[in-house]
Order: sequence, then structure tokens, then C-alpha cells
Amino acid sequence: MSAPAAVTRPAAAQTHQIDILLAAGRSRRRAGALAASATFGRRAMLKIKHDPKQLVDSVAIPILFTVLFTYLFGGAISGSPGDYLKFLLPGVLTMSIAIVTMYGGARLAQDVTTGAFDRFRALSVWRGAFVLGGLLSDAARYLFASAIVVALGLIMGYRPDGGAPGVLAAVALVVAFGLSLSLLWAAVALLVRDPAVVISIANVVLMPLSFASNIFAQPGTMPGWLQAFVAVNPLSHVATAARGLMSNAGGTGGSVAWSLIATAVITAVCAPLTLRLYSRRG
Repeated sequence: MSAPAAVTRPAAAQTHQIDILLAAGRSRRRAGALAASATFGRRAMLKIKHDPKQLVDSVAIPILFTVLFTYLFGGAISGSPGDYLKFLLPGVLTMSIAIVTMYGGARLAQDVTTGAFDRFRALSVWRGAFVLGGLLSDAARYLFASAIVVALGLIMGYRPDGGAPGVLAAVALVVAFGLSLSLLWAAVALLVRDPAVVISIANVVLMPLSFASNIFAQPGTMPGWLQAFVAVNPLSHVATAARGLMSNAGGTGGSVAWSLIATAVITAVCAPLTLRLYSRRG
């Protein structure tokens, strides 16, 4: 009577293993666009542990420029460091976020060179999830950099006349502009496919835009040809808009509108280009 039971147990175990294999081979439900984007965003955030320079620059750039320029040039430019800080801090906020945008493109170029990019393209997820996930990670870094700038300013005595609403509006405007630049560097990364080249190109573009602007000084004392460049420099308009929002100054609606238009134009051009390059890759 015990022989059939002994034969039945191995047969049942074998049937259970077959069921497991069949279940593993069944097609799973495709991940939604938001879930896939959140997963790629989390992955991008985790990569900061292996490349902490992205986070170091988000902290070092605001501290370096805010502290040094305020106490070295504040008295000469505005009469006192406190008055100059009111002018400088919104500009440093703009410049800090603009500079750290290059790391999103460098991260994408690194994924291309290591082969991870092609692996992600083979996944059964929405194609734009990889790009959107990177933007979510960039937004988190930009908010972190903004918090550093504002907190440092408050420690140094900066008191925005626009209060918390003005500061939040300025941060939102600058972060939106930074995300449009992230799309630009993503397109560059898909074209050159080398992290070092992406950072070099970004530095060549962003450094002149940062210093040939109204971030550190009023353009009235500059040569005429430089004033003409400052007048069309997008960083100048974003810095002016952030300055007006944080100080609750009137007459900044034009700069705010110009900044939003520039953000929309860069996004409208670079977003489709990035997705097209992403789809055609390989």
C-alpha cells in the first residue's frame, strides 16, 4: 500500500516544478509609463552614490560664489555686502542650476558607452520613460541645489521681500528652465555619446552665458557690445525674473514671460529631438 504513495510524491513534485517554469515563462503585464519613469528616476538617483561629484557641485558652487562674491565684491559693487546679497543670490540660484544641468547629459552618455542604454531600449516599457526618469532625477537635484542657495542666503542675512511665495515662484521658474536645459544636454549626449565631451561642450556654452550676464553685476557699466549680448542672454532674463519674484519688485513680468517662452521653446525643440535620437539609436 506504501508503493503508490511513494510514486505519487515525486510525480506531484515534478508537476509543481513544471507549473513554476510555466508561470515564469508567462508574459507579465507591461509596466505603466509613470511606474517605469519612477523606476528609472530612482536608478538615476542611486547612481549619484557612484558619482558624488554631481552632488558636490550642487553644494560647492552656491557656497563658493555666494560667499566669496558677497564679501569680496559686495562693498565695491553695491556699497555693502547685505545690499549686494539681495542682488546676487537670485543670480547664483540661476547659475548654480544651469551649471549642474550638464550632469544629466553626462549620465546619459555614460549609459550609452557602457551598453546599459541599449539594454533599457529592449525593455517592454514606454520609450520615453528612460528620458522622463532622468528628468525626475534632475528635478530632485535642482531642488536640492535651490535649497542650499536659499538656506545659505538666509544664514548670511538675506531676507526676501517676496516672502515664501516669491521664493517658491522663483525656484519653480529656475527649475523649469533647468529641466529644459537637461533636454538639450540629453540630445547632445545621444549625438556625441561621450560623457567627457558632453561636459566640455556644456562648459563652453554655460560659462560664457553665466559670466557675460547680469548675475554678478548690472550691465550698465559694461561695454556696449557686451551689453547687447547680456540683453539677449537667457540666463540674464531668468536671473532678472527670479530677482523680481524674490524681492516682490514690480515690472518683472516681461522677464518672467521671456523666461517662460525661452523654457517652452527649448523644450519644444529638444524634447522631440531627444526622443527621436533615442528611438533611432542603434
